[in-house]
Parts: sequence; structure tokens; C-alpha cells
Amino acid sequence: MIRPSKTKNEENFPVGSWIISTQIRPHIHVFYNCVRAADDVADNPNLKPEEKLLLLKQMDLELQGKSQKTDFVKPAIKHLASSKQTGVTIEHARHLLQAFLMDVEKKRYQNWSELINYCQYSAVPVGRFLIDLHSSGAEARKGTDLLCIALQILNHLQDCKSDYLELDRVYLPQDLFKAQNIDVTALSARSSNPALRFVFDVILKRINSMIKAARLQLPFIKDKRLRFETAFIVSIATALSKKLSKKDPIAQNIKLSKFRKFWCILIGVYYGLKAS
Repeated sequence: MIRPSKTKNEENFPVGSWIISTQIRPHIHVFYNCVRAADDVADNPNLKPEEKLLLLKQMDLELQGKSQKTDFVKPAIKHLASSKQTGVTIEHARHLLQAFLMDVEKKRYQNWSELINYCQYSAVPVGRFLIDLHSSGAEARKGTDLLCIALQILNHLQDCKSDYLELDRVYLPQDLFKAQNIDVTALSARSSNPALRFVFDVILKRINSMIKAARLQLPFIKDKRLRFETAFIVSIATALSKKLSKKDPIAQNIKLSKFRKFWCILIGVYYGLKAS
């Protein structure tokens, strides 16, 4: 039995918060539990690669309705039932599984394009699932795609040291390290050296452009509740990016305080109203 590494309440960003309709919220939580179970397999240091691949492929088959009859795939069974009820495709979850399969075998990303391609599977499907679940239209996808990618890479920055030390996995583009004449071993230091700090700042600059563009796309989200939820997430992403620009993720665990998250709610309300 694989225990979840996080609950939905421990994530950086809200997972079907109180802002979302009570009728829709349970489907979001079922989706989350499904992809969280798969993510925990990919990140489990106690499983061999072949074991991880087997479990992930079992879950993928279950999402396709090809019963595997194991305890592990129960979250997939529930998501498949939810998908049939809502009419939202299970392909979003299956795309996320593709990212987790990549995590098992791929340890390095050579450049920004490779990282963005990975995020197209590891992050973008989350936003698209929410857009489809709220019937908010294809026009809203541009903004949520950018926001999801930004959130994913922010998480990579937060976890860059533990990902390297515990999983030998480095998402940050290798060409940025090489340009500064350093390698990934810099991630194991007690604190960031100037060259590694420069790498972080280059990445944060690109993330900030995505967040800004995502904020401008808020009016395209048709569902009012989802628009406010997304505005809230945009404000959290902005605050976290700002904190990562001032603090060192190598020297300490970078997270937002409860007070800061509450302040982000107020900012999100402002941008949500502005986008209405």
C-alpha cells in the first residue's frame, strides 16, 4: 500500500476550494486523488523503476475501463466513474500519467523546450480538466495552460534540492547550468552560489511572464467561480515567485504563510472582479 505524500490541503495551491460549486468539488477531489496516487508511485524511492512502470500502466488501463482488480487502481476506478457522470474525458488524467511515466525514466531536461514539453503533460491537463468540468470553453485554455506551467516550474524550484538528492531528478534546464559553468551538484550545497542564483532568476523571469499573461486571460473563463479560483491561484503564484526571488530554495524550504495566502485571496478577489 502506497501512502499519499500530500493531501489536497497540503498543496501549494487550492484543490477544489470552497470557492468552487459544491456539486463540482467532489469530482475535482476524485481527479486529484487519482493523479496524486500515480505521482506518489513515480516519486517513491523504495520502488524499483520496473515496479513503478507496472503500477502506472495498471492505472492507465483502469482509466480505459480495462479492469486490473487491484487496490492501487481504486482511485482510477473512481475517476473513471466520475468521468462518465460529468462527461469530461479521462484523457486529462491519462496525459498526467504519461508525465509520471517520464519521471520514472527521464532524470534531466536539456533545455527550456524540453521542460515545457514535459509540463504539457505534467501540468497543463489539470487546468484543462477544470475548464472542461466547468464548461468554460476552449478560449480559456491559453491562460490556464500558462498558469499551470508556471505553477509546475515554481514547484520544481521549491523542490530542486530534494528532487536531486532523493531522486537524482533535475527538471531545471541543463543548458542554463552550463552557461554559468556549473553542474547539478550545485544543488547539493548548503546554499546557492551566485551562478546558481542567476539560473534561478532566469527561470523566475520566464515564469513571471507566464503568470502575467495568465492574469490577462482571466476574462475568458466563463464560469464565475472558476474565474475567482483561478485569480486566487494567480495571486499565490505571484507571491511565491516573489518569495523565491528573495529567498534561497537551496538553503531553506520556501512556502507561503497562512497570512500570506489569506492576503492572496483578497488580491484574487480584486482580479476576479476586474475580470468580470
